[in-house]
This record gives sequence, structure tokens and C-alpha cells, in this order.
Amino acid sequence: MVTMVNSLDFITVTESAALAASRWMGRGERDAADGAAVEKMREALGQMDIAGRIVIGEGERDEAPMLFIGEEVGRGGTPVDIAVDPVEGTNLVANGLPNSIAVMAIAERGGLLHAPDSYMKKLAVGPKAAPYVHLDASVRENLEAVANALDKPISDVCVVILDRPRHADLIREVREAGARIKLISDGDVDACIATAIESTGIHVAMGTGGAPEGVLAAAAIKCLGGNFMGRLQPRHQEEADRATAMGFGDLNRLLLIDDLVKSDNVIFCASGITDGDLVRGVRFFGNHARTHSILVHSNGTVRFIESVHRLGARPR
Repeated sequence: MVTMVNSLDFITVTESAALAASRWMGRGERDAADGAAVEKMREALGQMDIAGRIVIGEGERDEAPMLFIGEEVGRGGTPVDIAVDPVEGTNLVANGLPNSIAVMAIAERGGLLHAPDSYMKKLAVGPKAAPYVHLDASVRENLEAVANALDKPISDVCVVILDRPRHADLIREVREAGARIKLISDGDVDACIATAIESTGIHVAMGTGGAPEGVLAAAAIKCLGGNFMGRLQPRHQEEADRATAMGFGDLNRLLLIDDLVKSDNVIFCASGITDGDLVRGVRFFGNHARTHSILVHSNGTVRFIESVHRLGARPR
């Protein structure tokens, strides 16, 4: 059981990744930021008393030297499945833009869907609107349902959408319905989760993004009592064939939150690399750094954690 592991220990993993990646903020080197975070996240996981298995990571074994899908991590102990994204929003870090996070979800073995590296159509909302939306409803119907659930005019509803040409029709429909839009360049895990945290002012996340990121977002949203629905959208036949080989069968089927996150015993944590709607980014001062993280457990507990880290000796 995941509860046998101190959930606070997992924060040290995302903190380590965020600290490493933050050194590369604004330097235009996304691969360097990702590589630094991967190394530190793997190192931190290796020090935990778990028998961890990566189910969503940096890619298949022949594509990634570390944190590859199927890799075993930890010193042994509680068997868990782990989904990781050491830098969610590598372009955001490289360009010094908001909403990049180091993120991880942990569940019992078999508790997290092994999603293919494909696109997924997504819909995410918070707890109040959770029972009233559906991926197959029209944009207007969903936005009216959210407005009614939140007891506010549709003009006060804020929708987050990835700024991509493929979303031109979606953006038009949201605007025609009268809702407000926040366009983001990258990082839809943060955006989806923000719908379930009232203080963010974000109420709906819509559009198509990465399927593995969908599982990570769904893990947090399930803990927070919100709703997430998805449907695979393979970009080409190779992706479709790969998903079929993984046992997906009908690729067009609706994926409910319990399909994506099968376990009711889940931990989700994320640490900010750059400032965002969910958590603040890393701050350096003197010989120290401050991190800000969120830790969510399926028992309903939500913690925002601020940590101060003493760094190594400053070079002369």
C-alpha cells in the first residue's frame, strides 16, 4: 500500500528535480534542463525504501538512459507504480516562462494507466462542476454546465487551452459561448490541475495534449475530487498501431478518470521550477534556495510545502 510510505518523502524527489532544472532557466537549453532534472529525480528515487516501477517516464528503454518505462527504482520495499515528468514544460524553463513543474504520481501496482506516447483529447474541471460535464458534450454545453455549477455567469468562467493551430475551432467556440480564455504555450498538466484548486481562478481545461501528461493530471484531479475525461488522438498510424499493441483495443473509447487512475490509493506531488498558477518557482538567495510544492493524497489531504535548501559552497 502507498500509505505505508511517508508521502512527504516523495516531495524530496520533485524538489531535487526542480532545483536542478531551475539552474537552466532562461538559458535556451531545454535538453540540458531536462537531463539535469532526470538525473536528480532518479538519484532521489534510488534512495527511497520502495520497489518502484516507472510506468510513465522519459520514454522506452531504447530512447531514454534513465527513468525509462519499466525501469525499477528504489532500494526495495513497498511495491508501487510511478509516473514521472522531471520537467513538465521544458520550453518554459528554457525560455524563462511560467508554469514549469517537476511532477510525479505514485500508486499501487497496476494503479496508473500506461498511456502511449500519443495525443489525447482532454477535459478537466474541479469538484463543483465534476458531475455535470462530458467530453462528448458541445463546448457551449460544458461551459454552461460549469457556470451553473459555480453559480456565476459564463463570462466569468476561465478556460485554459494550449495555444496551437489545432485548437483554432475550439478557441472560436469558447469565445462564442462567452467564456474567457487563458492561452498557454506549454505545460497542460499544471493547467488541468489548476481547475481543481479554487484559488487559481481557472475553471476548465480543454483541448488536445500528450496522453502521458493526461494520466499525471488525472492522478491529482482524482485526489482533489474533480473530473478528467480523455480520448486518444493518435497523430499517425504508427502511434495508433503502438497503442493497439499495448492492448488499448478501441482507440476511440472514452477514458474516464477511473480508467486513467485505477487505484483509490494515490499520491501526487509537484514542485515549481518557474512561477505558475499552481506553485511558485525556485528562488535563489545567498547560499540557499527556496522551493514551493504541492502534495495531494487520495485521502483528501492537500499540502502546499515551502522548503529552504542549503546549497553547496559558492565558487570563488
